[in-house]
Amino acid sequence: MNDMSPEDKQAAAPKSKLAKWSRRGFIGAGVLAGGGLLIGIGVRPGNPIGSLASKVAPGAGEQLVNSWVKIDTNNIVTAIVPHCEMGQGAHSVLAQMLADELDAAWDNVRVMQAPADGSYIVTDTARMFAAPFTLNAADWLEPTWDGLFQKLGKSMDLLITGGSSSIRSTGQYQMRIAGAAARKMLVGAAAEAWDVPESEVIARDSMLLHEASGKSAPFSEFATQAAEQPMDHTPTLKTRDQYRLMGRSKARTDIPAKINGTAEFGIDAQPEGLELSYAAVVRPPVPGTRVVSMDANRAEGMSGVLQILNMGNFVTVVADSYWQAQQAMNTVAIEWSQSDSPVKTMDDQFAVFESALDAAGNAGGDQAAARGEAAAAFADASMTIDAEYRAPYLAHAPMEPLNCTARVADGKCDIWTSTQVPLMARSEVASTIGIGADDITIHHPYLGGAFGRRLGSEYVAMAARVAQATGYPIKMIWSREEDTQKALYRCADMSRMRAGLDEGGALIAYDSVFTQRHDPAEACVPAMYDIANTSIRVAESELHLPFQAWRSVDHSQQGFFIESFIDEAAEAAGADPLDYRLSMLANAPRHKAVLEKVAEISNWREPSADGVAKGVAIVESFGTIVAEVIEVDMNSGKPKMTNVWAVCDAGYVMNPDGFRNQIEGGIVFGLTAAMYGELELEGGAIVQSNFHDYQMLRMNEVPNIEVALINSGDVPVGGAGEPGLPPAAPALANAIFAASGERLRELPIAKRFS
Repeated sequence: MNDMSPEDKQAAAPKSKLAKWSRRGFIGAGVLAGGGLLIGIGVRPGNPIGSLASKVAPGAGEQLVNSWVKIDTNNIVTAIVPHCEMGQGAHSVLAQMLADELDAAWDNVRVMQAPADGSYIVTDTARMFAAPFTLNAADWLEPTWDGLFQKLGKSMDLLITGGSSSIRSTGQYQMRIAGAAARKMLVGAAAEAWDVPESEVIARDSMLLHEASGKSAPFSEFATQAAEQPMDHTPTLKTRDQYRLMGRSKARTDIPAKINGTAEFGIDAQPEGLELSYAAVVRPPVPGTRVVSMDANRAEGMSGVLQILNMGNFVTVVADSYWQAQQAMNTVAIEWSQSDSPVKTMDDQFAVFESALDAAGNAGGDQAAARGEAAAAFADASMTIDAEYRAPYLAHAPMEPLNCTARVADGKCDIWTSTQVPLMARSEVASTIGIGADDITIHHPYLGGAFGRRLGSEYVAMAARVAQATGYPIKMIWSREEDTQKALYRCADMSRMRAGLDEGGALIAYDSVFTQRHDPAEACVPAMYDIANTSIRVAESELHLPFQAWRSVDHSQQGFFIESFIDEAAEAAGADPLDYRLSMLANAPRHKAVLEKVAEISNWREPSADGVAKGVAIVESFGTIVAEVIEVDMNSGKPKMTNVWAVCDAGYVMNPDGFRNQIEGGIVFGLTAAMYGELELEGGAIVQSNFHDYQMLRMNEVPNIEVALINSGDVPVGGAGEPGLPPAAPALANAIFAASGERLRELPIAKRFS
């Protein structure tokens, strides 16, 4: 048995880098079989058509020939989507982008989750996560980069949903091209059959039309002939004035099933023909510790209990039902080894951070970014200010508990689980239980939330170990307490910042040093502001708790640090905080337009009532610029959030309603973290355990939210899932200062007013 701990097996967090896209993906030939036309993107020699056929098109009359688009004999277009659906609406918008280029009727469009197979790794997405610097490569280098990243993507298992990348990578550079290529093939087939010029054949609403002769036919009628048409590797894409679906608020395809209860999530897995047993688990309360001994005498006699196992780095009870397994698990007395970590409380963790920052001083640490001569500018400044900020550890707390159903038999393994990284999960299972990756099948349904938590796969490997050890097909479920207290976390962080102002109050020198840098690399850099002299440094410091990317990753802390400190500089300069920001955006016209728009819709310049004030923050993340104004009422002595106004520039928004939903969700998520989010330590273990003490923002606390969108023009499309979060905490803290005069430099805010 493999006793390697989940901490030892933790997959490296995917890299979420802001990227500027410069090239389209490649398209391969489409072929017909069994009455369905299937168009693939990125088809090259060795495309595993045969191995994918049964996974993607198992129905009668359907056979996979290429990877991404299917048109069946009922004239239904199926978009085969490689990204998971976890509530963000990506499945629908990706299908919407493909259908628009195809000129398919939206009511005729369906979505299918692509299987966990390396053939569905999107080359541009692999480049985005692994090496974004290649995305602006010269054209003559493009074939080399593309071929390299096809291989690299497979070797790194980069089938990922994260980094707000789905629409801006797969959508823009894969799904649209697939739709346009399929449309051209269908038009060519119809023109040939009708003996008319291709230029006279129109595709519209899943129909092919020749107006001069009055001929028309559904797409499906020409599927066979279309497959024989040549494939255009770089089809002409629509211009914005030609869009019929993109840019419109089309209904999501996943909503009906989620309303009527037929949608299947990982926790719903009931594989046909399998009689499942259920596993509850307990992991070490302090990272790095293991089981020394356990007393399971009481649990062994409880109803339904089948096996109790000491797995070295966790204990599991397997029973006939999850309730029986968890109740028995609660009675097992476990002695854990002692931790070597000096961190027992959060005071200890921040002391570790302080030590690193002290050692870095005003010039030490690793340089993350620099401009001009910061040291000289500070020496010449008329005024300097400094501040220290703290951010706590945070849990992801997705609504669907972590779970995995696993069967290990006859040298093969089947996994049913909600995951953002199906191929990484497969590789982790393979290395953990000693079965080759090709003999492991990952079935991945809807995710009941993730926020980055399901980028880790330790729970998947645990389930496979239990299934292998017991011989049972098992469904393992982590209790809410287990995932709150023994999981992977948004890291705590600490930052020290200095600013130098000239006689007029202009910010001429800026310095920050902080203890944690993960992704995106540019999150710590206030690049939009015209500050002549900057120095940004990292004083790397050890974390007590294991890290996992959390919604917006480093932007969640750095947004708070940077935009709170810019407000402090504005105060020191005696300037309006919004105007102060505008004065530094002469070279950032998109950011300036976003700030001006949020000032307009929030009535920023209108006087507020006594005890009521507004705060502002602006952050660019994942290709989208978001400015937020938050209004608070402090008349009760505690902050009551009344209104939030957000303005977003994502370049072009493909589905406005869905985009607004994501921004609203990010704002609520960010305000929850700002107000309440905190994990405390006692004896090195996390104190919080469930929603009663890891509090969420309640409905009656959620302010009115208004979101305005700017489609700024010919710029790369930005993401939606994460960019709404980073401005929330600083805008709230800045509003509290404006209303009360108290500057908050540590989160969570509610702790100060408890």
